[in-house]
Amino acid sequence: MTFLTLLLILLAVGASIAIVTGLRTVPQAKVMVVERLGKFHHVAHSGLNILIPFVDSPRAIEMRTGNRYLRSNTVDLREQVMGFDTVQVITHDNVTMEVGSVIYYQIIDPAKTLYQVENLALAIEQLTMTNLRNIMGGLTLDQTLTSRETVNTKLRMVLDEATEKWGVKVTRVELREIEPPQAIKDAMAKQMTAERERRAEVTKAEGDKAAAILQAEGEKISRILRAEAERDAEVARAEGHKRAVVLEAEAKAEATRLVFEAVHAGRATPEILALRYLETLQELGKGDNKVFVPYEASAALGSVGMLKELFAKEASPAPASKPTPSASSLSAQALARSVAQPQPVRRGPSPTQDE
Repeated sequence: MTFLTLLLILLAVGASIAIVTGLRTVPQAKVMVVERLGKFHHVAHSGLNILIPFVDSPRAIEMRTGNRYLRSNTVDLREQVMGFDTVQVITHDNVTMEVGSVIYYQIIDPAKTLYQVENLALAIEQLTMTNLRNIMGGLTLDQTLTSRETVNTKLRMVLDEATEKWGVKVTRVELREIEPPQAIKDAMAKQMTAERERRAEVTKAEGDKAAAILQAEGEKISRILRAEAERDAEVARAEGHKRAVVLEAEAKAEATRLVFEAVHAGRATPEILALRYLETLQELGKGDNKVFVPYEASAALGSVGMLKELFAKEASPAPASKPTPSASSLSAQALARSVAQPQPVRRGPSPTQDE
């Protein structure tokens, strides 16, 4: 093998190595920062890129994956997540607790990320820890437990402002866990138990109150309905009694009218009326403890009283003025006049007059 052949072989091998070294393929959503002779030259995007061998070289970046730091020649432009271990923080009311957080960030300028900060992952971790302690130190224990969204927003704004010059955009920050001391946990458990018991008592009291109100309203409505029913019943009974009295009075009036018409239509004589009068007295006198005094007897008693007054008048001296007659004397006088005056008897027409 001659010297020329060996030289050609060496040139072919060198060209092959240069071609293989100069051709770089960048995956999708990743970029490669290319340096030429140790100075930033350009950013190679996804696809096939040609680098000048021994002149152009990619700049490696150190990224954190879990708890490990890895070096890579490409920069990932996708949104990445970085979780941190719990750290001890002291609240405004001097309560020590452990807080764990996680952030989501995205590299938007690879050149700044590589040349503005030495170790991006370590810088973000330390910045997050420091600002987390500052923010939690300005809040009380109750605020830290109930205002997670406020803490997340404040921490995201601080980190986004600080990492902007590094070519990084912090999209989200979340507090993963908050662990207060065991004594605080026990106190919170007792408070929660007391609060639940209080709510149970309040709920029971409200239920009893509602039940009492409903029962009172039911009794009220029941009494109102009973009163209305009794009123309607009384009105109905009164209407019925009124109707019965009216019908009875109308019946009596009708009976009296019929008797009166019958008496006048039949042209009853005084003898017949006297006989009916005696029969009526006999019917009324049936039964015990009943005493009836006829009108004629009262008239006779009135006459006896008049005779007594006459005898008393003759025995006593003449008075200066005429005495006022009593009711018995007036009745006796009326009876005497009725006896003295004969009652006319209506008779039918004689045959002589009809002719």
